Order: sequence, then C-alpha cells, then structure tokens
Amino acid sequence: MHIVVVGGGVVGMTTAYELNRRGHKVTVLERHSIAGNETSKGNAAQRSYGVVYPWADPAMVFKALPWLFKQDGPLKLRVPPSVETLRFMFATLRYAWSPGLFGLNRRAMLRLGIHSRERFLTLEKELGLAFDGAHQGLLHLASTPEALEGYRATHDLLNELGIPSRLLTPEQVREAEPGMLGNGPLYGALSYDTDGTGDCHQFSRELAKACEEHGVVVRYNVDAEKLIADEHKVSAITVRPVDGVMEALEADAFVISAGCWSSHLLRPLGLELPIYPVKGYSLTVAMKNSERGPASTIHDDNYKVVSTRLGNRLRATGFVELADFNRDIPEVRLATIRKSVESRFPGCANLDEAEAWTGFRPMTPDGPAIIGRGPRDNLYLNTGHGTFGWTLSAGSADVIARVIEGEEPIICLDAFRPGRFQE
Repeated sequence: MHIVVVGGGVVGMTTAYELNRRGHKVTVLERHSIAGNETSKGNAAQRSYGVVYPWADPAMVFKALPWLFKQDGPLKLRVPPSVETLRFMFATLRYAWSPGLFGLNRRAMLRLGIHSRERFLTLEKELGLAFDGAHQGLLHLASTPEALEGYRATHDLLNELGIPSRLLTPEQVREAEPGMLGNGPLYGALSYDTDGTGDCHQFSRELAKACEEHGVVVRYNVDAEKLIADEHKVSAITVRPVDGVMEALEADAFVISAGCWSSHLLRPLGLELPIYPVKGYSLTVAMKNSERGPASTIHDDNYKVVSTRLGNRLRATGFVELADFNRDIPEVRLATIRKSVESRFPGCANLDEAEAWTGFRPMTPDGPAIIGRGPRDNLYLNTGHGTFGWTLSAGSADVIARVIEGEEPIICLDAFRPGRFQE
C-alpha cells in the first residue's frame, strides 16, 4: 500500500518509519528543507514518559492568573488576545471543569508513554542513530515543602501504572546531580527513573536518512495544500513545491502529522481540529564545564524551566505563551531561563553565547493528541501532541500503523479519538 505522510517532524518521521518497516511504500511531505525543523527543532530534549499529563489541568487553572502577572511566571498571554486564543482558552476551561476527565486522560497518556518508551528502545537498537540520546531519568525538583508533598500523589499513580519513580531527599538529589551547586531552594525531588533525553531535531534528521535508505521518499520544500476526496475516501493530495507547479499526488492512504498546520487540511472535509500553537522558548549552548552541568534532565519548579544535557551541550527550555504564531523572542523570556540555570548549575556554560529558539507546540484544548481514523475511510491522523511530541512520537507511530492495518490497538484510543471535539 502506498501511504502519504504529511509532516516531516519527529511524529511524521517515526510514523513513516513504522509504516515502512511493515512493508508499505511511504512518501513524506515536508514544507521545510530538512526534517524536524519546526516544533521538533529546539524543544526541551526530554523524553518524559512518566511526566505526560493533559493540558486541561484543573489544578493549573487557579494558578494561571497569578502567573500572568508575575514577571518570571511560566504562563504568558499576548494582549489583546486574538479570537483564536480566546476560543482555545475557553475550551480549555470547559475540559478542565469536566468531572473526572483529567484523570482519565492522564492515565491514557501515561499508558501511551509507557508504550513509546518501549518503541524507542527497540528503534534505537534497530538503527543505532546518533542524537545524544540517553535514558538516565528525570528529576522534578521541589522548591517548597508543599511541592514535595504534592509529588506524593504522582508517585502513587506512577507506582499504580508500573512506572519506576522515587521521592528523593535534597542529599539524594545532589548525589544524583553532583553538578547542581547553585543556591536555588531545594526540599527534595521526584525522580522519574526511566525517562530519557535526546536531541529531537538531530533524531528526526537521522531517522529521515535511515528511512530514505530503506526506500521512503521524503519530499522537502513542498506545501501540502488540499486533500482531494469524495464522501468515502481521499484519492490524492495537491502538492506545491517551492517555485514549482502544483501537482496531485495519489496514494492508497494518507496520514496527517503536520502539527499546528494540520487543521487546514481537515476543515474542508468537515472535521475541526482545535490545535493551538502554544509558544515556548529555549537556549542551547556548549558547556564550558560539563561537570557543573546536569547529568540528565532537571525540571526546576521554581521557574518552571527544564535543563537537559545533550552530550557536551546544555538545552534549557521554558514558558507557555499564548501568542498565536508570533515568533518574537523577548529578552525578558531568555533572562528568566538563564536565571533558572544559574540558580541550579552556576558556571556550567556561558549562557550569553547560547542559541535562542522559539517554537509552537501543537496543543489540543483537552491535552491528548489526535490519533486514529479521520473523516474518510483511508485518512488517518497522528497529530496535536502538544509539549509531548518527542516523548510520545515512537508510541503513537506504532499505534497509528496498527490502526491503518486493522489491528487491535495496543492501548485504548478513546482519549485520542479525532472526532471528540465535535461530540
């Protein structure tokens, strides 16, 4: 079967890999000149299988307003907000206040995270890709006694699902992270023992090369403009190369994995995907003293900034900003990220020399990704993973490949069903 995958980010490329290894002819359409050059490029670099949680968190709703008015607060809103932003915010509130939904969605996402870790381990063994990848765990620091106490419920849930975790004392934290010599407040941490790291951009490019070596056709610098369909199936997709002539590419099946740019393809077929571009920022820099840097991934709850080791580099990421597709990088955002790193790992790198990046996480208002059959018999969706695209990519790729082949899903897909926003 010939299958077209729209999107060459980490979700699209892992999907292409899974379909190719099952014997399908695969064509990937990517609007950039290389793979993984949008949301996958400068993300937090953490594969946080045990951390995944829904965006519509009732507990976060009450913290959101104070964060907006705090200079270093992790949530920012562009003023005045657009109609799209307001629509997304109100939808988030509706899902957050839906009784029991957060817990159900969280468990579903964690089960997908467990499967994704298994798929990543298999994929890495099969291909041996170089992307500064590791599985040495993740620490959620507790800057207050209340934060540490709050981690106990998460620890219990992880134990229930068989995900290894530990509550650490400050001494145990410093033993696990000897480079953490800063004076930031510390009352302990929750350790996600089997979580991973890795350069998602580098992984996506290396995986694209491996896919091409196995026969996958990756077409770069092309815009996927429109799905040509009748009431039952999609027959082709119109593609416009840069400075080229539009063409209609025929195939037996189509998978949409275009992140924030997925919606425009589905809307003409009657399916609204409320995917919003949640903006984030990162700094990446070579460490001048790697012994003073993180051993793996540290989530500083004081600033809500994640610091991750990528070989001899440091990646620090922060902020959730609702600003549509605005790509500005305000200095005040970067200053907060630098402040967090210096409070935990002083002297590990010259952060003034860091490469700054901003990107858009394709977020759904409830939180789970959109995975499953679309509004036509041969149309499938694997998109809208929000902040967890890197984490969940390998698992969701395997899941959608099983759906396409008519197999029983390895996890329950109710939380991820594409039509849930119109129910």
